[in-house]
Amino acid sequence: MSKTALLFPGQGAQFVTMAKDLHDEFEVVRELFARANDTLGFDIAKICFEGPEAELNRTDVSQPAIYLHSFATTLVLESLGKMPEFDFAAGLSLGEYTALAVAGVFDFEAGLDLVHARGKFMQEACDLAPSGMTTIVGLNADQAREVADAARQNDVLTVANYLGDAQFALSGSKAAIARAETLARENGAKMVVPLAVAGAFHSALMAPAKEKLAEKIESTEFRAPSCGIVCNVDANVTDDPQALKRNLVEQLTGAVRWHESTLTLQKEGVAKYIEIGPGKTLTNLVKRVDRNASRVNLGTTKEVSSN
Repeated sequence: MSKTALLFPGQGAQFVTMAKDLHDEFEVVRELFARANDTLGFDIAKICFEGPEAELNRTDVSQPAIYLHSFATTLVLESLGKMPEFDFAAGLSLGEYTALAVAGVFDFEAGLDLVHARGKFMQEACDLAPSGMTTIVGLNADQAREVADAARQNDVLTVANYLGDAQFALSGSKAAIARAETLARENGAKMVVPLAVAGAFHSALMAPAKEKLAEKIESTEFRAPSCGIVCNVDANVTDDPQALKRNLVEQLTGAVRWHESTLTLQKEGVAKYIEIGPGKTLTNLVKRVDRNASRVNLGTTKEVSSN
């Protein structure tokens, strides 16, 4: 029997007006945003709905905003009696926290507190040194690693996101990123696209954030999830709360193995993927792995109402 996986987007999916239609239409979303404002201590609803974009794109704002949008969508689905049954859950980087919240590992406020702290610690790490990320399309994994090795020199540079069999994100110091972009083009990359992020996520430059986040995660109660969780760091399925804690900590400086995670879900018999929250990035990536799979996006009033 075919299985279903819920997918939750990560940083970069945010946009001004995100979740506003859900907020306007559903009382359960208005209540959730009010709870979020109280937990965070600032008006995240106003930033989500009105911007400015530069404020929304701050790591310590965009991460709780995306988590909130995705979680709000699940509450709407539940209120309409449309929440799908699911066998697995996975999220891209930040989205792994949403996956855990929806699977019952921790409650909404505990997850929001973790996500806000994570964004704050990451922003602080970004402010310590000029760094960034860039997407490379058209090279294979070995070629992407070779580019990173050749461009690193005495700086930090690593393959941070394995998004597809020919799509990767490199993360590191500004100087190394610039060298890598030149080398990637010289080696036949079809596209080289700098990412609009605050710094070198999923690299050694996040070590200061990792240390602080580890303490925060360790002090948070984790329960066993209601389904299998496919983790970013190793693309394996687990339902062990202690493993989930370790993986969230390691994720901050480790690579996101999203392509392998999708292959894992496929091997587990998943034939339906439901991306919940802003954007359609993850279902588009699934399409490259399994064109026959059913792909559904739920993040707007129209989408949840017609599902």
